This record gives sequence, C-alpha cells and structure tokens, in this order.
Amino acid sequence: MNVADLLGLPVAVPSTALFTDQYELTMLQAALRSGTADRRSVFEVFTRRLPEGRRYGVVAGTGRVLDAVENFRFDDTILGFLRERGILDEQTLGWLADYRFRGDIWGYPEGEVYFPGSPIMRVEGTFAEAVLLETVILSILNHDSAVAAAASRMSVAAGGRPLMEMGARRTHELAAVAAARAAYVGGFQATSDLAAGFRYNIPTVGTSAHAFTLLHDDERDAFTAQVDTLGSGTTLLVDTFDVTEAVRTAVEVAGPGLGAVRIDSGDLLLIAHRVRQQLDELGAEKTKIVVTSDLDEYAIASLAAAPVDAYGVGTQLVTGSGHPTCSMVYKLVARADSDSVDDPAAPLRPVAKKSMGAKSSIGGRKWAARRLDEDGVAEAEVVGTGPVPDGLAGRQLLVPLVRGGEVVAREPLDAARDRHIAARAGLPLSATQLSRGEPVLPTEYA
Repeated sequence: MNVADLLGLPVAVPSTALFTDQYELTMLQAALRSGTADRRSVFEVFTRRLPEGRRYGVVAGTGRVLDAVENFRFDDTILGFLRERGILDEQTLGWLADYRFRGDIWGYPEGEVYFPGSPIMRVEGTFAEAVLLETVILSILNHDSAVAAAASRMSVAAGGRPLMEMGARRTHELAAVAAARAAYVGGFQATSDLAAGFRYNIPTVGTSAHAFTLLHDDERDAFTAQVDTLGSGTTLLVDTFDVTEAVRTAVEVAGPGLGAVRIDSGDLLLIAHRVRQQLDELGAEKTKIVVTSDLDEYAIASLAAAPVDAYGVGTQLVTGSGHPTCSMVYKLVARADSDSVDDPAAPLRPVAKKSMGAKSSIGGRKWAARRLDEDGVAEAEVVGTGPVPDGLAGRQLLVPLVRGGEVVAREPLDAARDRHIAARAGLPLSATQLSRGEPVLPTEYA
C-alpha cells in the first residue's frame, strides 16, 4: 500500500527505478550471466565519520526510502529507454520487467541518532535485487539526514522557541520538499513550502515580503491591506524602511492585538531589544517578534538572550548548515557461497573492502545497541556481528522496516519527530554543545 493511501495524503510517489547509477544495472547484467545474481547478500548503510565538529547524526528520510523501495518498478517506458540506449541486454531487461524487492530491510528508526560505524540501514536479499537500491537509498538518507542534523542543532540553540523552515528558494524545488520534511523531524514546527505541507501534512506559515510593502504608496497602506485581509493576528514585516516608524505604524493599524512583527535585516540582537521595548510602550505586550535573515545555529544561539519569539531559517538549513551530505555509503558486508536464494541455511561469509586509506570497512551482518550508564544516559554505541550480549539485548537499535518485500514500519511523521527529541535527550549533555568536538559517544565493536 502506498504511503499516500495509508496516511490519507494526496500525493503518490512515481517510479524511482531510474534514480540509480548505471553501474548498478551493468553489475546486475554481469551477475545474471555469471550465475551469482541470486546469492543471498547483506548490504549496510553507514558512515565512517560525522561531519567535522558534529557530536551526533540524525537518521532522516527513512519514510521516503520505504516509498522509494516500494515504487522501484521498471515499466515499459523505462525499459524502452534502457533498450534504446543499449545499456542492457534482453535477458536483463526481461528480469527487470518483473522486478520487485522481495527481501528484508532493517534500520535505525527515523529520528534516532547515529554515530560513525552505526549500521543505519541493513538491506538483505539476493545480490541482484539489493544492489539496485544503492543510489536511491543513499541519495535520500544523505540529504535528509544532513538537513535533520542541522535542524536538530538549531532546535537546541533555539531553546524551545519555534522554528520555521523557509528554504525553498535556496535549493532544488524537489529537494525543498524533502528538506522541509527532514527539518520537521529535526525539531522545526512549520514550513513555508506548500508542497511539503500538501505531501506530508506539515504545518505551513507565511504572510508577506518586502515586495508587498513596496507595491503600495506607503507602508501604512501596505499594513492596512494586510490586516484587512488576514486580520490583526498577522505578522507584519517592519524592516523595509525605518524599523521604529514601521513598528509604530503597525500597532496603529492593527492595534495592540497585532500578532507579530518580523525583522529580516540588521543587528538582530540590538533591534529585537529596541522593538520589544517599543511594542511594550505602545501597549502591544503580547505582540511577538520573529527574526529571519540568513540564520544558522550559531546566530540563533547568539540571540538566546534577545526577546525573540520565533525564528525563520532558510539557506543554512536546507544546505545542512555547511555539511550538505553525511557521507553515508552502501556496502556489501556479507554474502552466501550458494548461488541460490532458495538456500536460506547457507552460511553468510563476511566480506569487506581492504584499503590503504580511510575507505576500509568491516565485514559481517551487524547489530547495534546503545549502552547506558548507571544514570540511564547513553555512554557508547556498540556494534557487533556475533551474539548480542545479554546486557544489550533490550537496547538494540535496528528495527524491521521491510519483511519479504512488504513495508512493515510505516508511521506518521510526528512519530519520527518525537523519537528524535527522546533520542537526543538520552545523550550526554555535551551533545548539545555547538562548539567543535568529537562524536559524543564512542563506537565500540563487539
């Protein structure tokens, strides 16, 4: 069943079969020819390091991955394209015509935190069916997790004040929708992007820009038009000309019940204090102050002592605040010696790339658990390939996402958002520091 049907959302996901690199299809063709395509295989998604200075990562995009896997289908149009380009032979095209992922996927649930070496997602099936999913899985998880990590840091810096995602104009139009979703998982309350609201039922916000003020003969006319249309609870943009005069005019037009004023430029710390004082003197004590203007987590933290009620964040959020990818990889870590998937008893052989540099990996089908200290605070991420120690059996992190090709972990977006808040709260307090440092938990291999 499609996520749109299950959650009552109005948008279905089209085929994702060409969201892939060509070499995945050519590997498939060669494996079919060599007789190894049906070997039972295990692929894992992990990252060897966190972006510089980050204390933890945030898993985001899992729900979108499930949509992508469910809709990874080769219809006649796609097969015709591959045939016309001469990319694949007829045997492989015939195999793809019936493609469905029929394996299992396990993973960290969306919103959970992760660390270097964490097996964030594990894909099990035949080599042929699992290898095709590499690019689409990585493209989703790398992008969404980067945005969610930035959003989480901004949420911590905001100290409970609401955050609004406003980055649609600063990224690809489709990436903007995914970014809004990831930001919501990471702690944002709303988005300005209507496509994200439409697809994922995220709350949407927005009132007016400087262009609306400049359209009118003077600022008073613009404010009057907006209040007449949207009511006195609207948010008026007060930095087109003179902020002090604009605030005075805004209260005169809307009255003391004015919902909020927005400041989009200048020394935000200084201006916010002055505007708060002016609003209070004008009797608009309940009018809120919203600030925007190229904010990141550091700018938000610098405003902690300012009388700011909400933040709007764009460019820095949708670009991962300087780290637009998480450098996740998708690696084969185990495979059976038997050439048939019909031999489930065939033992899995650990496999891993050996490298002189930093690109080596650890073979074997892995589990992961988070060890807690005596106060219930996380103290280590433990990753292993053998039996799970008794003390960690109840702390395992991977959950079933797909069984036998059927999605089993569909959930509302709010569940992932709530999970992230809880996961972050379970980390050592130093996880919330914005200063550069190492991952807040060490990764131990059992």
